[in-house]
Amino acid sequence: MSRLGALLARETALAWGKGGGPLVSVGFYAGVATLLPLAIGPEPARLAAIAPGAAWVGLALASLLSLDRLFERDYEDGALDHLVLSPTPLELTCAVKCFAQWLATGAPLALAAPVAAIALGAPLNLAPLVFVCALIGGLAFAFTGGIGAALSLGARRGGLLTAVIVLPLFVPPVIFGGGALASYLAGLPWTSGLVLLGAYAAAFVALGPLFMAAACRNALS
Repeated sequence: MSRLGALLARETALAWGKGGGPLVSVGFYAGVATLLPLAIGPEPARLAAIAPGAAWVGLALASLLSLDRLFERDYEDGALDHLVLSPTPLELTCAVKCFAQWLATGAPLALAAPVAAIALGAPLNLAPLVFVCALIGGLAFAFTGGIGAALSLGARRGGLLTAVIVLPLFVPPVIFGGGALASYLAGLPWTSGLVLLGAYAAAFVALGPLFMAAACRNALS
């Protein structure tokens, strides 16, 4: 097995088992979808109007849960020093860690997103677009979240600091994804929102590992 394959297998196993795994995130997501109707009332028309936006907000918040452990456990046990000294570029290592985070958390949340949206009153024909948007948005959340996790290395209450750094970066995917879904429901052109969401995710997949690697080196210096 190649170095990258072994690293991906390790990071996925850690994220799935010791990083909180998908059950915590999906459980939180299900809790949001369950409690929201209790808070605003069970009227179907009201729920249907907010279903796409509520599903996206829940997706963003659920993606935050395990971000603080993305680099922290390697920083604490010294594994990060070995990753820095590895022949594999640290930028590529950071990209693999975020991709593993997406596989362990983002992809299961994308599968749960259509169920949550429909449970909140969204029409059934919206489910495929919800899944695609959540899958792309989850990738953006993983790589923007990785930046926050790397910048908060070694800080007290790193989880809180990660959330403070990351939440502003989560705003554009929520706007683009929610806008695409709202436009689709209104019968308006919706592809521009999806394209912007994909462009945002692609930009952070390309540039995010550079910022993460720089932050990790700074934390170790």
